[in-house]
Parts: sequence; C-alpha cells; structure tokens
Amino acid sequence: MDTLQTSREQTVRGLYDAYLQGRKDIAAGMMTEDFTFSSPRDDHIDRVAYFSRCWPEPPPFRDIEIEHLEIADDEAVIRYRAEKHDGGAFRNMEVMRFRGDRIASVDVYFGRNV
Repeated sequence: MDTLQTSREQTVRGLYDAYLQGRKDIAAGMMTEDFTFSSPRDDHIDRVAYFSRCWPEPPPFRDIEIEHLEIADDEAVIRYRAEKHDGGAFRNMEVMRFRGDRIASVDVYFGRNV
C-alpha cells in the first residue's frame, strides 16, 4: 500500500472516530474547504450545513464498525455498521472522494436496520 493510500485509510477511520466523539474540529481538518455531502436527505450541502444537520449533539452512536473499506485512486468505498446508544443498529455505504489527503465529498447510501 502506498503512502497516500495509507494516509487516506487513516483519514477515513479518523473521520468515523471523530464522529463517535462529536469532534467536529478534528473532522473539519480532514476536509477541503469546498467539501460537499450528499445523501437521500441532502443534496450537495456544504460543510456548515453538514456539521449542522449530520452531527447531532450528543453523538447518537456508541460504535461504528467498518466492515469493508476499499480505496482506489481518489475514492474510498466504505460499508459500516453503526450502533446507536438506544440499541438500534443499521448498515450504510459511503463513497468518499479525496483531493490530495483531504476529503472533498461524501455520498451516503442508506442501508437497512440490522
């Protein structure tokens, strides 16, 4: 694995760790200034809207387990299982696009409850 790919894998894992801890400051440092986020509920929202809509306080999850992570060129494809504090759990898929070593965009594809 080359250095950039290793760095990107660490960034992906670090983003999920920051989410679990509610550390927007750490996550923001991993993103480009023109970062965008898309999901079935959000269409290319910017960083400000992303942190406002997608990072509730307190953080809702007690664990996020990465089940699949593949990085090719400037994209990472991730499947994860998220466990909520209330006992619920679900799987999602995400595609992260990188510019250099920072995340330029995230597209989330909602999965099912497990």
